[in-house]
This record gives sequence, C-alpha cells and structure tokens, in this order.
Amino acid sequence: MRFIDEATIKVIAGDGGNGVISFRREKFIPFGGPDGGDGGDGGDVYLIGDGNLNTLADFRHIRTYTSESGKKGAGRGMTGHSGEDLLIPVPVGTLIYDEDTGEQLGDLTEIGQKIKVAQGGWHGLGNIRYKSSVNQAPRKCTPGSPGERRQLRLELKVLADVGLLGMPNAGKSTFIRAVSAATPKVADYPFTTLVPNLGVVRVGDYQSFVIADIPGLIEGASDGAGLGIQFLKHLSRTTLLLHIVDIAPFGQSNPVDDAKKILIELEKYSKELADKERWLVINKTDLLPADELELKVKEITQALDWKGPVYTMSALSKTGTQDIVYDIMKYLENKDD
Repeated sequence: MRFIDEATIKVIAGDGGNGVISFRREKFIPFGGPDGGDGGDGGDVYLIGDGNLNTLADFRHIRTYTSESGKKGAGRGMTGHSGEDLLIPVPVGTLIYDEDTGEQLGDLTEIGQKIKVAQGGWHGLGNIRYKSSVNQAPRKCTPGSPGERRQLRLELKVLADVGLLGMPNAGKSTFIRAVSAATPKVADYPFTTLVPNLGVVRVGDYQSFVIADIPGLIEGASDGAGLGIQFLKHLSRTTLLLHIVDIAPFGQSNPVDDAKKILIELEKYSKELADKERWLVINKTDLLPADELELKVKEITQALDWKGPVYTMSALSKTGTQDIVYDIMKYLENKDD
C-alpha cells in the first residue's frame, strides 16, 4: 500500500432530534395535558488511534464522515433515541488540524486515545417542558440543533525513538535491515527509499526501540529538491538522530562535503530538529584497509569539527552495528530516568 502521510476529510456530527407537541388523550381523563417528549442528541465524531494502521491511504477513497442524527421525541413523554457516535480509526502519530482556522485540535500518540472533532447537535425540547401554572396546554416545542461540521487536515508523523539521516545510498536502509526485521529496498542507485520505514530493534529478551529511515536528503532539499525533505517531519518526534555517512561515496563527492550538505539542509528545515542529539556513524568501512580507515575517520571528524559520539560500521556485513544498538539502548534508558 502506498504511504500517505497527509489527508483532508470532512466530518459532520449528527443533528439533534426535534422535540414534539403532543397531548395526553386517554378515556376518562379529560384534562390530560401536554406529553410531548424531547428529541435525542446527535452523535459526536471522534478520531481514535489504531495501532494496526501506518498510513492515511484509506482517506483517499472516503472523504466525508457523518455520525447518526438523534431521533425526534414522541408522545407520552418519550425521548427520541440519541445518535450513535462515530469513531474514525487513524494511525498512532496523527496530528489533527482544523483546515479552515489552522488550529491544532489534537495529537494521537497512543493506541486507543480518542479526540472529539465534531460535537453532535443538542436535542430539541418537547412541549411537556413548557407546561406551567399559567400555561397548562403549551403548543410549543423546539427543533434540535445542527451537528458541528469541520474540514480536517490529518498529518501523520511516525513515532520512533531513533531517526536516520544521510545522503542517498549512505546505507541507512542497509543498517535498518541489519539491526531489525524491517526489509526496506536496497540497491546501488539513489532514492531506493521512497517512504519512511520503521523497524523494531530488539536488545536482549525484554528491551527494544523503534528506528525510522526516511528517504535520503540531497543539496537543495529544503527548497524542494529530492524526496527526503517532505518526510523530515517524521524525525521531529525522535529522541536521537544517527547521521550515517558513506566513507567512500560514488562519483566526485566526498564524505565531508556530503555530511556538511545534510547539516545545512537540517538547519534550514528546523532549528529544533538540528539541535537534537546526533551521532555520527561512518559506514562502509569494509571498503578500506584498517590503516587507511583510521586516518580517513580522523580526517572526517576533524573536518566536521564533530564533538559528539562517532561510530564506524559496515552495515552490509553487520560489523560494528551491535555496538551502536547497545549504546542507543543505554542512551534511551538514561533519557527515561
């Protein structure tokens, strides 16, 4: 299924049921009086987080969602049936905006979490409500109020502990395949990753974390070039970023220039994202002999003036990947304490 991370839908809450005018008419009771009942309330519309969904693709086909309206009242003081609420399942990580005002209505971050997005109409009043000492036979009732209508914009931001950054073909997809059960496409050409991929990394029997891989960034991404910029928002919820650098990139590029381009695009996109904890991971170390490798790593870190943690690995052969995984788990545990 194609990954869809934004959708616009219309939600319509049910109308309230009308109140009625009715009078009690029974044999041997000449002064029965009013007995018109109230209408029922209209059903509300909710969005609910569903752990089995990971895309907003279903909203391409159905764009309007309506809850049940309340029924009108009846004689003998009977209240109309209230309309059923409508629950619309969406992926966990969905942000909800009012399309007309731009207001953020909610953020579904947990399975089963519900947010009301449209209020059902209130019930109308029957004439039994208007009986008084000066008005024994009121001929008045009120209609139910209309349900709320809203145009919503849904935006999905995947929930992950760790996000991967890097140029196309830096080895992000190979890394996520090496440390999790995720199976993103891997090939020797750019942009094999077209949509975000999530992988659950198991550490021992009882610990795990979620890692997210987005399409690679290229120079000019913040101005719309390439694929990755539209998915950078998915990294905003992560706790840690891994900046994966190809130690021997194709063509005329070099690792330092590639890394600097990513940092520039990150700054342009979001200072908050650029300020996140970020580790440098130098990949494809199997392409260089040991003595040359050590010098190359030192050259890269010095040229970048890198102050944070630095790791080396070969994601293809899984060399060094477990050390990174264990250190990530320790880091995340310490952040929770």
